[in-house]
Amino acid sequence: MVTATRLHDDRLDYLTAMHVSLTRQAVPWEAVIAIDGADPARLPAPLVTDPRIRTLALPRPVGAACARNLALTQVRTPYVNWADDDDEFTDDAMATRLNVLESTGVGWCAGWSEDRHPDGSTSLWRCPTPPGLHEAGDVWTYWKRPSDTIPIGPTTILARTELVRAAPMGGLVQGEDYMAAVGVTSLAPGILLPVPVYRYRKHSGQMTKQATYDQLEAASREHAWNYGRSLRAALQTGEALARG
Repeated sequence: MVTATRLHDDRLDYLTAMHVSLTRQAVPWEAVIAIDGADPARLPAPLVTDPRIRTLALPRPVGAACARNLALTQVRTPYVNWADDDDEFTDDAMATRLNVLESTGVGWCAGWSEDRHPDGSTSLWRCPTPPGLHEAGDVWTYWKRPSDTIPIGPTTILARTELVRAAPMGGLVQGEDYMAAVGVTSLAPGILLPVPVYRYRKHSGQMTKQATYDQLEAASREHAWNYGRSLRAALQTGEALARG
């Protein structure tokens, strides 16, 4: 698992809660925490003392996309999931998707997510892509226009590490996870499960609540949408040429 964090005061408890959700997983795991220009001494003690947690302390802030890409080079597990520092996994998130990956040989397995509200309640979010097996490139087709809801929850995807390395976050300052999601699902077939595997925390400090969020969101979505379209088209052309 890969997470980027700047260890802001209002996120330290959330980061600890995310770690707790990892400790409840039924399968072995490791995590790489990319500390994005912050003082590593601020990392919460439970993460410091957990031998399954490794850190990559970056000397200056570089943004989530770059931090996650650099952390990806430190991943030693055959599968990887990325997560935000203020979110959580459901208790069976890793085991459920790992079983599918190992039993079918597909490149990725994803699920639905739940919005976690400030009062502790949750509400289910079903992505536009329907559950089931999807061939490489098909997930993007459920993202009809850049302004529409993204086709799949990026942080719900557990994928083969080499596949994720082939579809990095790109250089966007926001919407970088859109790039990774359409990249991973365009390069290999995968399976979407109709079960929640991730909890997306709703709070006033999240990026989508910031005053500057809307300034680049439309452009970021258009860039990621065009990337998915172009990647899918290029792969289809390559397959056609290979068939002669």
